[in-house]
Amino acid sequence: MQDALNVAPSGLNKQAMLIDGQWVSSLDDEWIPVEDPAKREGFALVPRARATDVDRAVKAASAAFSRWKKTSAAERGRLLYRIADDMEAAKENLARMISRENGNALRTQSRGEAALAAEVFRYVAGLARELKGHSMYLQAETLDYTRREPYGVVGAIIPWNAPLVLAALKIAPALMTGNTMVLKASEEAPLAVLAMSKICAEHLPAGVLNTLTGYGVECGAAIAEHPGIPKLSFTGSTAVGRSILAAASQRVAAVTLELGGKSAQIVFPDVDVDFVTEGVITAMRFSRQGQSCTAGSRLFVHESIADRLIESLHVRLKAMRVGDPLDEATDAGSLVNEKQFLRVCAFVQEAIDRKPQALLLGGLPPTQGPLSKGYFFEPTLFFDLPDDVRMTREEVFGPVLSIATWKHEDEVVEKANASHYGLAAFVWSRAGAPALRVAHALDVGWVLVNQGGGQSIGHSYGGMKQSGAGREFSLEGILSSYTDIKQVSVSLGDQGFERL
Repeated sequence: MQDALNVAPSGLNKQAMLIDGQWVSSLDDEWIPVEDPAKREGFALVPRARATDVDRAVKAASAAFSRWKKTSAAERGRLLYRIADDMEAAKENLARMISRENGNALRTQSRGEAALAAEVFRYVAGLARELKGHSMYLQAETLDYTRREPYGVVGAIIPWNAPLVLAALKIAPALMTGNTMVLKASEEAPLAVLAMSKICAEHLPAGVLNTLTGYGVECGAAIAEHPGIPKLSFTGSTAVGRSILAAASQRVAAVTLELGGKSAQIVFPDVDVDFVTEGVITAMRFSRQGQSCTAGSRLFVHESIADRLIESLHVRLKAMRVGDPLDEATDAGSLVNEKQFLRVCAFVQEAIDRKPQALLLGGLPPTQGPLSKGYFFEPTLFFDLPDDVRMTREEVFGPVLSIATWKHEDEVVEKANASHYGLAAFVWSRAGAPALRVAHALDVGWVLVNQGGGQSIGHSYGGMKQSGAGREFSLEGILSSYTDIKQVSVSLGDQGFERL
């Protein structure tokens, strides 16, 4: 995408944004620096889009919608397949962009994300012919059926922690169902999303996809409030999600929200400790520095095996290599920016102040040595913190795991459900009945049993309570998120005409 890059006087690469098939700067010609968090230094600039830029993107998307919605489902699917093929070919370059801009480790995180983003386009392309309504037999003299129809312009806002795959999960379903899109990439990690948008633009008509960069209060808010956007899809924090919902309510826009979490992991006494150790580490997203809304950051271990599991976790996490995200030997990279770094530090300091002996591993980051040169944070374990410590209740978004013990099943379910979040949970047990019993009792939208991995394409994924509204990843989620239902009822009576 070198044609979309030029070098600023400061020496930083300038990356334009996509509006109506053209690579442009903001109307104010202001720019936002993109920082390499592993080095704490800027390396690129992206446009600082505001409400006026959002408006021209919405106008372009609206004009394109009148044509795009008439494009056959088969043709839309073919275009998405071509995008998937090009993304597959570019996945190494895309992965390196992700690692440099958000600090995720290339080997353990970014390569997998780039590959998954391509697979999202491929999966969704294959569903293009499944936009089906239903017919109903209500009475003999009528034909009653429903149609799945696109909303029009979809406004999408994504975060920085998995920018490429989250963008793919907005773009591909919205476009496959006949909508057009105005997407805001995170100002913290916009470059891989812009590179993917360049691939998309090579196959799509102008205006079908418009990708903006800007701050949330200037660009994101303008998308949420724009009267020309009948559908909003947001992934991010619960606090921002509430503001998106409030803005949408002013014009009764449809909203899909995938928000924060404080996910519980429940370990039964019958497990293999070595197996569960690896699973707990994966579920906690330690290789992504804990920067995931599904991170299993509350670990409830049966008291009979707590000592063995804690010791196993300590040994395994102590050996985890934290460092340069682009180094093939690195297991976990850096936090995304100074704001997040200081936020995690504050959570850890508060917990240490409340109960110093609860800290088992890690703690505050080093102030000297190689890791002090970036926003690096080593894996951290706390045990038996008081329930009123913020770390046990709030989303930290860092590599920090809080451990507690339990004795009775009803007790641990009650503790796990004692949260205003309801996104994910993890259950570890060799016995099927207790695992399923607990899985069914947890007030969350997504439960993994005896596995700690991430979402699979085709899952129905989303949260309960203040962790969101709506579902993604599956055909059912796509249909409910990106199409509206129209009921058609046709009278088959004589209507005053003589029967032949």
